[in-house]
Parts: sequence; C-alpha cells; structure tokens
Amino acid sequence: MSVPGTLTLEGAHIRLRRLRDGDAGDIYENVKDASVVRWTLLIPHPYPPEEALRFIRSSRYRWRKGSGYAFAIVLEGTGRAIGIISLMDVDPDHRTAELGYWLGERYWGQGIATEAVSLVLRFAFDVLDLQRVGANVFAENGISCRVLEKNDFQREGVRRKARYRSGTWHDEVLYGLLGEEADVGQ
Repeated sequence: MSVPGTLTLEGAHIRLRRLRDGDAGDIYENVKDASVVRWTLLIPHPYPPEEALRFIRSSRYRWRKGSGYAFAIVLEGTGRAIGIISLMDVDPDHRTAELGYWLGERYWGQGIATEAVSLVLRFAFDVLDLQRVGANVFAENGISCRVLEKNDFQREGVRRKARYRSGTWHDEVLYGLLGEEADVGQ
C-alpha cells in the first residue's frame, strides 16, 4: 500500500503531519527534559541536539519503506511540533504495528495525547488496514495507561522487570487493540 507523502490527520485541537527538518528544534526543546523521556525506552537522556534531525531523517526512510509512520503532533494555530506519535514495526503480512508517543511536558493533562492516539488509530485501521495495534507501557506510567484505555486498548498482560531504564528494572504493561474493537470516529 502506498501512503501519501503529504498526509495530514486533522483533529479538534491538533493535527498530525509528517516530520520536517524544521521540527528538529521543537523536538530537541521538548525531549531534552528528563520528565518527557522518563517513560520512553529509546530516547536517550541527555538528548544530543543533533539526534532530532537524525530521528526525522530515519523516520522518513521508514515511511518510504512502509515499516513505520512517525507524525509530528501539532497544536492548532502554532505549526510547532509539541510531540511525536508513531506506528512502528508495521508488518503488512500480519497487519500489525506498535504504537509509541511522547508529548512535551507543558502540554500534559489537556487531552492532546488521547486525541493523537485516536487520530493515528484511524490511520492505522482505515488507511493501513491493520488488524492489530499494540502498545507497551512502563507500569508506573499510569497516565499513558489511561490514554490507551480511553482509546479502547485492552490490557493483555504484564511482563515483570522486562525493561531497564535509568538504573532500575521496570514492569511493562502490554496493551492491544483490534480493528473490530476500535471506535475511531467512523
């Protein structure tokens, strides 16, 4: 399946669009904050400024290959990237993908992550025709668990002490959502 290169997903308060080189500064400003990357597995801390542009370019490559789709979360009226939401490890044969996201701390608690997940799920199920989207969350990250549950994800289990981050072992909660269970505004 070919996905348009200019794809934008419009929500009530945000839009999701492809990453641009110009987003590197916004990404860096948000993820240099330790509280933002605390519950992520792959974002280093401290975050090197050049890493943002490398991430954007590798995301473009995955988009072209159809193996991943990373979107800038853009607050309406600003044009600035305030977070990232991605479908990773897209497997067209099994019609599955993994969801990941982060949001700048000053945007927490406003329903933005919940809306971003809803938008990307519509893309996953309606455009990519996926059967299943999974997400893995550190057990201590209750806010992210609630974001997924508000979007109809089902808790499928816990992998005990499965992830090592910041000098500590963490339990990982496994979530999944099937296309027929999703309420994506149809």
